[in-house]
Amino acid sequence: MSEIVNKVAGSSLITINLEEYFPKEIMAFDLKQFLFMELILKEKDYRTALKEFDLLPFKDKEVALHCSTDAIIPHWAYMLAATHLAPHTSQVYFSSPDDLKKELLIKNIRSIKAEDFTDKRMVIKGCGEEDMDASAYVEITKKLLPVAKSIMYGEPCSTVPIYKQARQPK
Repeated sequence: MSEIVNKVAGSSLITINLEEYFPKEIMAFDLKQFLFMELILKEKDYRTALKEFDLLPFKDKEVALHCSTDAIIPHWAYMLAATHLAPHTSQVYFSSPDDLKKELLIKNIRSIKAEDFTDKRMVIKGCGEEDMDASAYVEITKKLLPVAKSIMYGEPCSTVPIYKQARQPK
């Protein structure tokens, strides 16, 4: 009886799971909660509400400052919210939570040291728990293209070839 050999485990493939670069601590700060009838910003009420608002849950978090309604919000209202949030948070962004996740994911991918993958055979994992935007796959491809021996998409047991380094003449 022949022994079953796991060729994937014995291969030199390196798998990159983009979920490992997904931002973990994003909080949303929605101005909708400060609006009268979710439409109108009353300056005096807004200033009072901001002063009384509990910012403890936002401590050291990345915060997406946005308004989820179609209300017309003056720019100073976002500025005022940012002044209250900034001393308590890791960073405040004017962004929807989903756009901020995508922006931080791209930022994290760009921070990868490409030289660590020089002449390596790479598999970019295709499935996972998080809904991954295509921009993340484009960004990791751009990052690895100058150094990788090959880039594939999917799982090590079933990949789609994306790039293979041209062989150098001997």
